[in-house]
Amino acid sequence: MNKVKNNQNIEDLKSNNFEWRLVQVNMRDKLGSEVYESWLKKISFIEEFNNYMLLSVPTRFIRDWITSRYLDQILQIIKNYKKDIARIEFRIVEPQNVQTKEALKEEANSKENVSFIKDSYLQYNRIDPNKRFDNFITGTSNKLAYEASLKVSENISHYNPLYIYGGVGMGKTHLLNSIGFELKKNSKVMFISAERFMYQFVKSIKSNDMVKFKEYFRNTDILIIDDIQFISGKEAMQEEFFHTFNALLDKGSQIIVSADRSPNKLSRIQERIKSRFSGGLVVDIQKADLELRKKIIQKKTEELNSLYSDQLKITKDIQDFISTEIKCSIRELVGAINRIVSFSRIYQKTPNLSETKVVLKDLLNLTENKVTIDLIQTVVCKFFKISKNEMLSSRRSRYLVRPRQTAIYLTKILTSKSLPEIGREFSNRDHTTIIHSVKTIEKIKEKDPEMIENINKLKNQILYNNKDNEI
Repeated sequence: MNKVKNNQNIEDLKSNNFEWRLVQVNMRDKLGSEVYESWLKKISFIEEFNNYMLLSVPTRFIRDWITSRYLDQILQIIKNYKKDIARIEFRIVEPQNVQTKEALKEEANSKENVSFIKDSYLQYNRIDPNKRFDNFITGTSNKLAYEASLKVSENISHYNPLYIYGGVGMGKTHLLNSIGFELKKNSKVMFISAERFMYQFVKSIKSNDMVKFKEYFRNTDILIIDDIQFISGKEAMQEEFFHTFNALLDKGSQIIVSADRSPNKLSRIQERIKSRFSGGLVVDIQKADLELRKKIIQKKTEELNSLYSDQLKITKDIQDFISTEIKCSIRELVGAINRIVSFSRIYQKTPNLSETKVVLKDLLNLTENKVTIDLIQTVVCKFFKISKNEMLSSRRSRYLVRPRQTAIYLTKILTSKSLPEIGREFSNRDHTTIIHSVKTIEKIKEKDPEMIENINKLKNQILYNNKDNEI
């Protein structure tokens, strides 16, 4: 593409009609010529709307490939020129049936009488062909969740609903994707995040399109929703989800849900919804143990080595070091491997242990302090010899108030949680109560050496228990 002429200001291009050529150049620069020529060059600009952009690609395969690998990067590049763009939608325009740009615009603008949900659903119902059961690495920490997911994919009425929970980056989405990948062969599968489900709900209300929303989500054979905890506090959203949930169960549809915690620990979610979740099969994915981490590293290293013929091998010592030190999540474990592989390719050498520590410095620091509120509450309750139910109750007896305030104080100093987040984990207490608890403990520490000693003991126990849990 010719460079922009000197007398043509780039800012003018940004402010006038959208200039797709600028994005193309940026994509080539940031994602590489090979990726651009193979995939991104095939994208064409159709139209810009209030907060999203409509693009076209020639085949469904290309759309799926681009959205699963480059969508976030493309969106970020576009936002450099159009800050209001929050999402991208793709239209399949086959070469043998190419419509004019004006016709596509007209079709896009005539969507008032056609539900927007279907097109938008295609964008976010992305079942990744690379996340399947056959490349999900199992161990003692995730075996039950894997087997339950496999059973659901073989018999859609076996466990209903299936509820999978676990921490960030533990493989929940991989399992949900695997179920969808298998079931879509013979069934209509809806795989969407809770965030996108909420977005569609709100947009349907604004456009007076709730009838089509209900029809679309209640006519699926399989509903898979990722990260259901994000509907927390959204009462209208929960009301609609509850009725959709019941309608699907009544017609024999399968429901699979993932979350970052068990149903009974979901905060600001209706009890009847939590009860429905608990009525199915609830399985958790725990932190990967050392054996599983080693298996993951070995497998991912082999995969990366097979991609690059010039790849220098990562030594077993380095693999053992990574599997021992990176304990937070599988996602971070894979990220560590990618960094080491990138280092070896850039410098054409296998990194030694010292270089590995430098490359992974931030990940190594992250694993040192991954304290959870649940762990703090457990340790404090054991120290003061009270139950967790007593601590989280509304009772204001002195023998409960001081441990409760202590746990809140430790949560504030040992985690990065905000005051409202801490309040929610302590039975939805107001943030002013959290501030009061923290200030109370700080004042007591100024005058009472025993309180200082207790706080230090509890901190050591929490950090020690956290280290043990990660091993």
